[in-house]
Amino acid sequence: MSADLLPAPLPVAAPMPVAAAVVATAAVAAVPTRPSARSAGTSAATGTRPQRWLRRAVAAFAVCALSACAVMPTSAPPVTPAVAPPPVEAELPAPITPKPPPKPPRVGLALGGGAARGFAHVGVIQVLEEQGIKVDLVAGTSAGSLVGALYASGRNGRELATLAETMDEGAITDWTFPMRGLIRGEALAKFIREKTGNRSIEQLPVPLGIVATDLGDGTPIMFRQGDVGTAVRASSAVPAVFQPVKIGTREYVDGGLVAPVPVRYARQMGADVVIAVDISEPPDPKVPGDAMRMLLQTFSIMGRSISQYELKEADVVLRPRLDGFSGSDFTVRRRAIQVGREAATAMLPQIRRAIAAKTR
Repeated sequence: MSADLLPAPLPVAAPMPVAAAVVATAAVAAVPTRPSARSAGTSAATGTRPQRWLRRAVAAFAVCALSACAVMPTSAPPVTPAVAPPPVEAELPAPITPKPPPKPPRVGLALGGGAARGFAHVGVIQVLEEQGIKVDLVAGTSAGSLVGALYASGRNGRELATLAETMDEGAITDWTFPMRGLIRGEALAKFIREKTGNRSIEQLPVPLGIVATDLGDGTPIMFRQGDVGTAVRASSAVPAVFQPVKIGTREYVDGGLVAPVPVRYARQMGADVVIAVDISEPPDPKVPGDAMRMLLQTFSIMGRSISQYELKEADVVLRPRLDGFSGSDFTVRRRAIQVGREAATAMLPQIRRAIAAKTR
């Protein structure tokens, strides 16, 4: 084939849709193929060249269109709908565990002996109650065991004062033939039983310890259970004044011989803070002339020596100013209560500090 018969290079057509390519192909197929007058007289080889050229051009164009359609996507890719992210929950602060409330220490009262001077214990109890200072346990000796038993039975300071002011000392004194003591002591025991509701020591609302002395070997004993009247009677049995008290197979006398102020016994009962009340009567500077007063003077000297040792273990020591108050004078009960109030009020700062120091 000569060079002038070759078709010129075709421009690259833009891709066509498949439908357009099909239409174009159909149009080519419909073109009439009538021979021209010139070609009618030529040979078959030369008369068909233009037609073959046109057909080749159309076919090439169709192939290009189909190729372009083959690489085009037939449809748009699916659009993934936007999904909102899950809501972010705000972080809650870690729960704060509340601190347990402060645990106060157990407060114990150690009430010493001193006969009628023991009314001062009532004033001390009144002030502690008024100031909201809770007493968890009581240990008592002699007169302290009597006041302690009444308080441990549930009586408050006001009731104790009323009872003290109306008490008839004759009702607690049962004189007897002076063989081993002037006073038998059973009247005192009966009085205590009645005022404590005939309950045993372990049945009282407030833990109570009553200290006495074993007459046989001098060892101290603290009663924590049993008949409260008998225990108070034993703790108050001043030798030669009260008869010894037999409990079981042993005899017992005044606890003041071994523990004038029972501080260490309050500790044994579980007290963290011990408030000691010392109402002991100091020795009389005037040497007594009769045998009974001399015996009591001996007890005072001995009791003071023991108290100095024991009171060192107390957290707070109250010493009501009972100068001039005799242990046998029951007419001073109201004044003794007031003196006890004054002593407790003066020591309130020390009491609060002692409690605060042992609060956990």
